[in-house]
Amino acid sequence: MLDDCDPAGRSAARVRVACSTSNLGPGFDLAGLALSLFLDVEVERVAGANFEFGELSGTATAWPREPERNKLVRAFERASKELDGASGGWRFRARSEIPVGRGLGSSGAATAAGLLLAAALSPRPTSREALLALGLELEGHPDNITPALFGGLTFTVPRSFGPPVFVRGKWSESLGFAAAWPASEFETRIARGLLPATVPFADAVENARRLALLIAGLESGDPELLALGGEDRLHVPYRLDALPGARAGLAAAREAGAWLATISGAGSALFAIGARDRATVIATAMRDALIAATGAGEGRALEVVREAPRPEFVAR
Repeated sequence: MLDDCDPAGRSAARVRVACSTSNLGPGFDLAGLALSLFLDVEVERVAGANFEFGELSGTATAWPREPERNKLVRAFERASKELDGASGGWRFRARSEIPVGRGLGSSGAATAAGLLLAAALSPRPTSREALLALGLELEGHPDNITPALFGGLTFTVPRSFGPPVFVRGKWSESLGFAAAWPASEFETRIARGLLPATVPFADAVENARRLALLIAGLESGDPELLALGGEDRLHVPYRLDALPGARAGLAAAREAGAWLATISGAGSALFAIGARDRATVIATAMRDALIAATGAGEGRALEVVREAPRPEFVAR
């Protein structure tokens, strides 16, 4: 039971979860932002004791259908067991516009959806903070799972004792946000493999400096602070040349007016921040650069999703 929902007699629920950009600027494995590409999931009880899929549409058609490999099902099953949820069979339907394997939080959104639906249908009370701990256990990326569960701008730090700690950030209404992505995926496993075991001390120091500027720039909307605060030295330099068209896409974003332009998550998507009235132009510039380099690409101006996702019961 989540947020005072009464699941008595309920056998179906649905939820809409936003995508997220992560590793924001120098906020590696820390900063995440919920954005307006969405995953919609509905689950209903069915006869038997298995998990199964009904219709999958949009980018959800790329999901694995084997329950043991599917993030949504694994999260639903894990939370149901934790919260003494009803056993039995469940059927899932999903429609997603979040590109898979591009660094825009598709797996974090699926994990959050599974946790929220299981909590809504469980007789046992729980909190989003408890779901965050489960989500971090399953997902491993605090900067994706936290904005997926809570919305907005978040900074999350796992702890070896107790639940993870997160704080909410602020952003200026003057800011516009844009993302673009190529047709090709970029596996997190490969992206992680590109990172060095150690980095120069000066780079570690510089990332901390830049993070302070990023936070101030997001809150104030100051172009210079965002430009300085958008620089990362922990992962972007090691991944950029492994992403076809990324370097050209980021340059195109800046030429189109972006103050901050970087890799979204581990890639292959790109993310940029500029003036609100330039967001579509920036997204188009990044998309065109990716198309020129790879033959395909998409770009969107996006809004920050402020509110946490709320499961709803469905009449059956």
